[in-house]
Amino acid sequence: MGRSRYHLLGFFLAASAFFGGTFVAAKAGLNYFPPLLFVAFRFDIGTALLLTYVLFAFSREEWLPRTRSDFAGILAAGVFTVGLTNAFIFLGQQYTSSGVGSIIYSLNPILTPALAAVLLSDEDLTRVGAGGLALGFVGVALVVDIDPAHVLDGAVIGKGILLGAAVCGALGSVLIRRAGSSLGSTVRTAWALPVAALLCHTLSFAAGEQPAAIAWTPTAFAALGYVGVFSGALAFIAYFGLLDEVGAIRGNLIFYLVPIVATLGGWALLGEAISARTVVGFFTIFLGFSILGHRVIGAEVSRIRNRVATTLDPASKPVATRVNETSSWGEQD
Repeated sequence: MGRSRYHLLGFFLAASAFFGGTFVAAKAGLNYFPPLLFVAFRFDIGTALLLTYVLFAFSREEWLPRTRSDFAGILAAGVFTVGLTNAFIFLGQQYTSSGVGSIIYSLNPILTPALAAVLLSDEDLTRVGAGGLALGFVGVALVVDIDPAHVLDGAVIGKGILLGAAVCGALGSVLIRRAGSSLGSTVRTAWALPVAALLCHTLSFAAGEQPAAIAWTPTAFAALGYVGVFSGALAFIAYFGLLDEVGAIRGNLIFYLVPIVATLGGWALLGEAISARTVVGFFTIFLGFSILGHRVIGAEVSRIRNRVATTLDPASKPVATRVNETSSWGEQD
């Protein structure tokens, strides 16, 4: 593994750990913050850090939005991918554990191609893809574990809200692609964060949340610091750096390490447990993802085989295995 490979591995592990820790920190912080105000403060911190990074790391031509498509992409990211997605995550986390919340959200990469097939003229969902989508929903049903006698319980409602977070995240990805923005993903997210902050402050005010309700304890500061700095800025830098190098299919594999991080973190720090049924549900969702992405996964296996064969026999000719990740997955970047 060369230096660049270690660099990518660092991005992968950092993004997985930071995003996984989001669910644990959110669960811990919700004991001290109203949920929507908690999210809004998170984005206030993330805005300051990520915009500062972009202004120093990118040239003016790279970070300045210029076209209607650029602004449409920023709006889609700010309202859906960042704003509503995280608002729903923090609202839902009031009623369920860190691990369960992250597992339900891992449906996001499966929902993306389904929404792309509806909203984008150059996308379609094959029968195999539809089977993967259906399997993903079976996995979510196992995790949610709805009891008809308790369908209005807070736990079930919370899981439904978390499912809404996955839908918003997937919808935002598709709308960003539809906008056709020329901005890089990191730059777009930096501009999307203040949009998300304004949205969440507005929702918090409309919900009647009050800053006076915040209990400023050391745990509250630690939780806010984590979601603002680590999962609010550093995670985005690592995640989009990974996407720029390896593409959406392989990059989004982090969403299947995130539940492991969240579950272990919830167990170690918050004393949370997770049922065997939930574990089965997670692996069912992952199987659905594997079916949906089978073309690119197969191409990746062939690429690795070609690399090994070329290493063993430099005279051998690699077989072309490139697959268009965008058309087979429904995401860009």
